[in-house]
Amino acid sequence: MDKPKPLPARNSKPATLDDVAAVAEVSPKTVSRVVNAESGVHPGTRERVLRAIELLDYKPNHSARVLAGDRSYLIGLFCDKPAGYFADFHSGATERCRESGYHLMVEQWDRDNPKTLRQVTALLLQLRLDGAILLPPVCDDKLICSTLRDASIPIVRIAPQAVEVDSPAIGIDDYLAARQLTTHLLNLGHRRIGFIRGKLGHGATERRYLGFCDEMRARDVPVDTSLVETGNFVFADGAVCAEKLLGAPRPPTAIFASNDDMAAAVISVAHRLNLELPGQLSVVGFDDAPIATMIWPLLTTVRQPVTKMARHAASLIIEHSPRRSGWPAPLPDTTFDFELLLRDSTAAPR
Repeated sequence: MDKPKPLPARNSKPATLDDVAAVAEVSPKTVSRVVNAESGVHPGTRERVLRAIELLDYKPNHSARVLAGDRSYLIGLFCDKPAGYFADFHSGATERCRESGYHLMVEQWDRDNPKTLRQVTALLLQLRLDGAILLPPVCDDKLICSTLRDASIPIVRIAPQAVEVDSPAIGIDDYLAARQLTTHLLNLGHRRIGFIRGKLGHGATERRYLGFCDEMRARDVPVDTSLVETGNFVFADGAVCAEKLLGAPRPPTAIFASNDDMAAAVISVAHRLNLELPGQLSVVGFDDAPIATMIWPLLTTVRQPVTKMARHAASLIIEHSPRRSGWPAPLPDTTFDFELLLRDSTAAPR
């Protein structure tokens, strides 16, 4: 790889685009294309320019970039409550945005708060977002989707429940992952399995529960609906569900929680009840959130490539310029691979 030529002697003034072009031995137009994440730049040339930018500590003038083109270099990330895999998703999206000189702005969408719509509408009038990424369950909220569309802001939806014709979707096959996780418990010999659902109306909630039910029925094991609770993907609610399940006259030998926070709550309640894990109770979760390896026993779960999903969502907006030219046809929907992680929280029932 070619290296930028030595830095020229210069005063304390901030580096300019022309300075970067001189060090990288390219035209200012090429530097501009790299800064603006435009396509058609040779990888070696792009690397040379990025190295020169780093060496010179060049800071693009954001206001000038906005005035010179039709982009704001702002991407919105809308979520319900920052929990679960939010931290990993936020980190991945932020990293990808920074690589192309974009800024990621996080906004919480609380449908139950009457002020939220006014606040978001005011925000959209002040800032011209290049696109918005919607985490579940916000991705299925018709009000926020229509509000963004009315403002001509393209959206990328993460793990949506409903299929749309005008916005790409990113996720994993939650249904298949749930079937494989259920298969693992059945193969260990469990037949009385409790299930803690996530938030109702959430796409992943329905797909994970359906995968569980279909696999149970495929193996001729009845689904006992008295062992099905709803925990809303929240630790506290998961604990309430665990107390109900483990306090039943015939408690389950295994519990499938629809995310790791609720699975951790199950393990916490089981410890309080002096149950031996996994001898007396096996527990599985979903997502491979950080908490999955902070508890004991370590949690058997499904790993989603959350950081990759986040980077891809940001890349769709950065690279396709959907606000200007619309999404390509067919829509760039993407299903990522998942991984079943077998750890210490599952074993054959006694």
